[in-house]
Amino acid sequence: MPHLGVLLAPLLLPLDNFIMRWITWFATHFIGLFNASADSFKGLVTGILPLLIVLLTAMYAITTWIGEDRVTRAAQWAGKYALTRYTIMPIIAVIVLTNPMAYSFGRFLPEKYKPAFYDSAVSFVHPVTAFFPHANAGEIFVWAGVSAGVLAVDKGAYATLAALYFIVGIVVILIRGVVTQYITTLLIARGGHQDTFKKFDDDYAAGHLQGVE
Repeated sequence: MPHLGVLLAPLLLPLDNFIMRWITWFATHFIGLFNASADSFKGLVTGILPLLIVLLTAMYAITTWIGEDRVTRAAQWAGKYALTRYTIMPIIAVIVLTNPMAYSFGRFLPEKYKPAFYDSAVSFVHPVTAFFPHANAGEIFVWAGVSAGVLAVDKGAYATLAALYFIVGIVVILIRGVVTQYITTLLIARGGHQDTFKKFDDDYAAGHLQGVE
């Protein structure tokens, strides 16, 4: 935001050349705005974009090498226990599938756990950018905003800050998952939907997963 004195500068110029000088001042600052934008874009092209492309390529390659079946089995195993369901499962989903495809991992869970899984996964799409910016490249500005203040004070604190941001994110998604699961169970009971969700559980036990033939 320009300083007030800069904005009022044209008004302080001699009246004989007021119009011309004002036009010159406006043109200079108008072009300067786009020059600053171009410099910012140049920084992205030579900095974060190549990193994102390499990370995306690497993650797709790893997923292909591991195989979709193994990834599916890992997701189903992680979904058995609350601790892994709201830590390992959303972490794998967000890193491998990225935002917003990560939420599709919920199809490997019984219906009663899907709201809590979504809450965990959607809460991890920002902490994950500390180490894996490809997972949520469209909102990398969140991590940039978190780190900007700290790096202004200590440029060597980047790795420590990134690790803490990532770890705190895992703790938060676990808490959110457990709390949301409790709320979901409470609402199912309060609404009298136990029979409906029992049928969902029976279908899940029989191997009928949503979105999987």
